[in-house]
Amino acid sequence: MADPESRSVLKLTLASASVVWYAVLWSVGIIGCVAARKRYRLRPRSPLASAPASAVPGVSILRPLKGLDTNLYENLESTFTQEYANYEIFFCVDDEDDQALTVVRDLMAKYPNVTAHIAIRNGATVGVNPKVNNLMTAYHQAAHDILWVLDSNVMVDPGTLARSVDILNPPPNAPHPPRRRIGVVHHVPYAWVTKHTLGSRVEEAFLNTNHAKMYIAINTVAVDSCVVGKSCLYRKSDLERVDGSLKPIPNADAGGFQPGERGLAAFGRFLAEDNMIASALWHELGLRHDLSCDVAKNAVGNMSLMDYIARRIRWVRVRKRMVLAATLVEPLTESVLVGCLASLGLRYLLGIPPWLFLPVHFLVWLFVDMDVFASLAGHPVPASMRWQFLSAWAARELMALPIWFMAIVGSEVEWRGKRYEVMQNGEVKKASDGRGGVTGWLLRWGRKNTDYYEPLETRQ
Repeated sequence: MADPESRSVLKLTLASASVVWYAVLWSVGIIGCVAARKRYRLRPRSPLASAPASAVPGVSILRPLKGLDTNLYENLESTFTQEYANYEIFFCVDDEDDQALTVVRDLMAKYPNVTAHIAIRNGATVGVNPKVNNLMTAYHQAAHDILWVLDSNVMVDPGTLARSVDILNPPPNAPHPPRRRIGVVHHVPYAWVTKHTLGSRVEEAFLNTNHAKMYIAINTVAVDSCVVGKSCLYRKSDLERVDGSLKPIPNADAGGFQPGERGLAAFGRFLAEDNMIASALWHELGLRHDLSCDVAKNAVGNMSLMDYIARRIRWVRVRKRMVLAATLVEPLTESVLVGCLASLGLRYLLGIPPWLFLPVHFLVWLFVDMDVFASLAGHPVPASMRWQFLSAWAARELMALPIWFMAIVGSEVEWRGKRYEVMQNGEVKKASDGRGGVTGWLLRWGRKNTDYYEPLETRQ
């Protein structure tokens, strides 16, 4: 048994470490909050928005579709109304009977001056990822080098494309050119609720506060790739040089490329292909990423609480296989656990009682999160919805650690009604016929739908 002096040293070390980590985490949170204020509270119009087609780079917009997602008509219409003179749209489906095509054809008739195509997969398979399989036909047919891959449940503002191309392809006389060429321009997900269920409210509170704060902070510090691919722009010519191995290409600056299979097809083996594409461009080509001042408005429909939990478990399990160290540290970035640890450390070091520290901790944490929400939304949480939002925020904070524990012990996930086993580096394979044990039963119980989004009636 350790002597009293050794125990005292250990307590002092742990207490000091908890307070230092608390300060570090708050520094990251403040970076995210301040960066959100600077980036999202002013969204200037790009000069490219009024430039003729001959003066701007061409862009091919790829939208993978599967059925009638929430707000589908308005989501897809937002790509037809971009303030940009040189782009085409591909609507990608598995087969010609997909219900989404009714909406697509209505919009193509409404906007005949926009170049739009329907790209049908027709059975082509390059991997287990259904989104990648869905995109392959359009990927091969795209007329332009710049690709904008935009999920079906995302709506964007009219100026988003022009502002994004400004960053991806800056003019020669740009006032602050990046030190490294930008390989990916992405947009922070911003949830807006169309059906006020508990799960959708918790998802909204998570995406628009803590997730956005950390996402923006990590991309501001930019020590490594961190991309959620709801809305991403990158160059096809860059993607054709990488394979997802994350091994640096020795002569990348001279046009070097990886041997073997490259391009979008090489990422069909990953479930989080968006993150892996961004990581490959970062690590293999040495390119960097940047956020525009726009958000990817993610319409959340009739999501139950179990839908929300299943969604979070899925992505923790995927991240565990891709970035294990960051995933293991994740609980120490949450307000409840880090607040409790810091309160114990401060009581030991300074004699501050937890009953005094913790209320201040949660109030300040909430204030910062609400400020991030206001930056992304352009307004504070409406007064009529404030208590519902605060309740959802509190529920999210309290559930974070239990969800992490459920996620960390398994490797199977369910996505779009299919089950996968996540393997090393985020690759996936079809799961066996088992039902995932007790955790799988808990996740299936109480869920409204496997896609997490409420279908819309087809418009006439």
